[in-house]
Amino acid sequence: QVQLVESGGGLVQPGGSLRLSCAASGSIFSIYAMGWYRQAPGKQRELVATITGGGSTNYTDSVKGRFTISRDNAKNTVYLQMNSLKPEDTAVYYCNTDGLTGSLYSLKAFDAWGQGTLVTVSS
Repeated sequence: QVQLVESGGGLVQPGGSLRLSCAASGSIFSIYAMGWYRQAPGKQRELVATITGGGSTNYTDSVKGRFTISRDNAKNTVYLQMNSLKPEDTAVYYCNTDGLTGSLYSLKAFDAWGQGTLVTVSS
């Protein structure tokens, strides 16, 4: 079983910065893509950014130039550096990852979600 633990959310003023972290633990054989999603009140969950094992990144248009996703493969951790935050960035942010769990002779695909961390941008 794979668990994701997020940290780094909080209250920040418009124009401020926050850095989210998400660490994966458990019986991990390999991790493929890692990503961040968010869900604002009354809205559907949306993709924010993803990063592949090779480091290729993808961002939703509204965060391009302001957010940066990165990962530390040795630590099975993904980060989201958020700069120039706006009130419309207020949401619960979730990390997601997929890959293989188990041992070499007993591998199983997984797709895991974190519990979410609240980011509030307000003056």
